[in-house]
Amino acid sequence: MIQISETAGLKIQEMLSAEEIPNLFLRIGVQEGGCSGFSYGMGFDDEQHDNDQVLEIRDLKVVVDEDSMKYLNGLEIDWKESGMGGGFTIHNPNATATCGCGSSFRTATAAGKPAPEQC
Repeated sequence: MIQISETAGLKIQEMLSAEEIPNLFLRIGVQEGGCSGFSYGMGFDDEQHDNDQVLEIRDLKVVVDEDSMKYLNGLEIDWKESGMGGGFTIHNPNATATCGCGSSFRTATAAGKPAPEQC
């Protein structure tokens, strides 16, 4: 299960509305890469694939490909405001290590494997 905070959900809905493209949804995924082994992907999409899982979270259609779901179960997405603006934060209970930039992570099953690239 993926959790999206109320603040993050409102921000995502605001961003979706600004796109003015019908049938857009939030796609969340994981790719090999980043300095810790895997990197997160989060963006808008309007095309579903056969291996996608569709979730309804905070009145948002969220789509995750089957391969990514095993790394994202329990994921928490929030939105934090700061003096310089704001941004999404991600807490992943599956991550045993994260990169200083916050956009990549490593899991226990990937421990000991060399990281493919640097941040």
